[in-house]
Amino acid sequence: MPDLVSVDDLTEKQAKAELARLAVEIRAADAAYFQDDAPHMDDAAYDALRQRNLAIEARFPELKRKDSPTDRVGAAPAEGFAKARHAAPMLSLDNAFSDEDVVEFAARVRRFLGLPADETLALTAEPKIDGLSLSLTYEDGVLIRAATRGDGQEGEDVTANARTIADVPEKLGGSGWPDRIEVRGEVYLSHEDFAALNAREEEAGRKTYANPRNAAAGGLRQIDAEITRTRNLKFFAYAWGLVSGPFAETQTEAVAALASWGFDTNSLFARHEAVEGLIDAYRAIEADRAALGYDIDGVVYKVDRLDWQARLGFVSRAPRWAIAHKFPAEKAITKLEAIDIQVGRTGSLTPVARLTPVTVGGVVVSNATLHNEDEIARLGVKPGDTVEVQRAGDVIPQILRVVTDGGGEPFQMPQRCPICESAAIREVDEKGEEDVRRRCTGGLICAAQAVERLKHFVSRKALDIDGLGAKQIALFYEKGLLAGPQDIFRLVSRIEAAGLPPLSEWEGFGETSARKLIDAIDARRQPDFDRFLAGLGVRHVGETTAGLYARNFISWDAFWGAVHAAAEEGEEGEAFAALTAIDGIGATAARALVAFVREPHNEEMMTALLSEVSVQDAEAASSDSPVAGKTVVFTGALEKMTRDEAKARATALGAKVSGSVSKKTDLVVAGPGAGSKLKKAEDLGIETLTEDEWLDLIGV
Repeated sequence: MPDLVSVDDLTEKQAKAELARLAVEIRAADAAYFQDDAPHMDDAAYDALRQRNLAIEARFPELKRKDSPTDRVGAAPAEGFAKARHAAPMLSLDNAFSDEDVVEFAARVRRFLGLPADETLALTAEPKIDGLSLSLTYEDGVLIRAATRGDGQEGEDVTANARTIADVPEKLGGSGWPDRIEVRGEVYLSHEDFAALNAREEEAGRKTYANPRNAAAGGLRQIDAEITRTRNLKFFAYAWGLVSGPFAETQTEAVAALASWGFDTNSLFARHEAVEGLIDAYRAIEADRAALGYDIDGVVYKVDRLDWQARLGFVSRAPRWAIAHKFPAEKAITKLEAIDIQVGRTGSLTPVARLTPVTVGGVVVSNATLHNEDEIARLGVKPGDTVEVQRAGDVIPQILRVVTDGGGEPFQMPQRCPICESAAIREVDEKGEEDVRRRCTGGLICAAQAVERLKHFVSRKALDIDGLGAKQIALFYEKGLLAGPQDIFRLVSRIEAAGLPPLSEWEGFGETSARKLIDAIDARRQPDFDRFLAGLGVRHVGETTAGLYARNFISWDAFWGAVHAAAEEGEEGEAFAALTAIDGIGATAARALVAFVREPHNEEMMTALLSEVSVQDAEAASSDSPVAGKTVVFTGALEKMTRDEAKARATALGAKVSGSVSKKTDLVVAGPGAGSKLKKAEDLGIETLTEDEWLDLIGV
């Protein structure tokens, strides 16, 4: 059977299906890796998924999903530790899998910065440690906090545990360190210490660890810091977050400074003035990989000049000035025993392959996703076949191809939901094409969807109600207490109306735990705009889109009013235009919102929910910036910086970048060749600026 279709050969329909599959796999992989410390894939395979996702989005930008993995990093912090908010986000890295990818990365940097071909672009190369990211905050040279990456915005406070790591200085040595600095790096376990740890665990009759990364993560996140001390964890420093003042002009100087302050930095770190040097370094490090004494999964390249790093800035989940050149994934052969169907919170029916357990790269795999019926047809896979699997996605790895036909009957997707028996259909989009996924039409009457939607509403990425997790949601739903999110805030009265004893008398609860849960629910009666919107679970409106709407509308009432107006006026009205004029948001998200409010049962739910909560307006951007809160449109050719750099700079200053001119536009920056947008701005009396005037305004 054929392998995955090349990105260059994908049809639009195939590309849409692939992006849907990749979004599901990467989301679950993040949870397995960052939350559970139990990944069922190696980093190279995981990053291969992200690379394929990026390549498809580059070729089909109009198909980019609103829950795209390119807009997300990590996973929410696990329970058991205090939360620690990062002063500057801890982002991930984009990936390269070939020499050509590395060449393109350097070319992309040159294009963004507008560098002439004869100007040297120096980059650094260093091993990518396969461990757990850690941020160490120092004030006046003294360690005051240590935090894990978490979801990139908020991690876990592991200060007590980090103090047990010999490579983490309690006080910085040397000189020249800023008054406050977040030093970032990777916690890892050497092969020697890993073998010794597993020997002790086996001798004590306890479960051994699958790999050093899991053991290091588990060691750092022990409730008892003394257990962490016994693990002999190590730490490489290689980066920094928020800093009170500059301390270097290049990445090379910065890493040298970290070493002078007492941190262990990687001896293989080196600066190169040509892409060929980076690739040679990759080959050398890969060749010596087994002899290093610790796990790595690739090589990281970074632009050396820090002023260029600042200009390049970031996309939603990664810096533009760095990339990870990853090592290949691992594969294995096994038998597909059966295909089961899982129903997700959006009603999506997902076929899952049950495999004869097989070890792939040190991890036992027994399940694999088959994504949808089109994927099953493409692979030609059926129960009884021998298949090749790759740990290239979450807890459910990926089937690559059929190796041997087992002679079984072809698998047929069910036409009805296996949970509620409602019809399971494939939606048809505005182009007349079927959705790649079959979905249950039962909505909240389907137990699988209702419970999952409620879990999503209270999850850490939405309202984040402490003590109300998946187990409690399932329990209350089974008791008939929760039909929608509004019932969460009516829990006490719902219990009374059902004739059940007070929550404090339930098994697993007591007076204290019941009171804490009710208090935690009441504490979320004033949710933030973006969290509340994301929590509603509207298709195509995830965290990133919710955040963009919040930052642009500020007022929940204004936003929700615009959604209703769009539902009444249609796509030709001003309200729909306002919902789609935000840079990064397209018509798909707006249509999903309109469809949501047009459903009577959703309107009834929202009326009830909004009677229980008061959604808080988003914070306006800092008034320190002259363009904070203003809606800016760029048109024509820019000569001093690229369009991408201009938009990134405006967004960083708190402006709202739009792709179209309307009465709500505040500024239009017009370069040579500006056409209809400039004319419309002049007709509407909107202030227009040349590129030089814009740069003067923002102080560049």
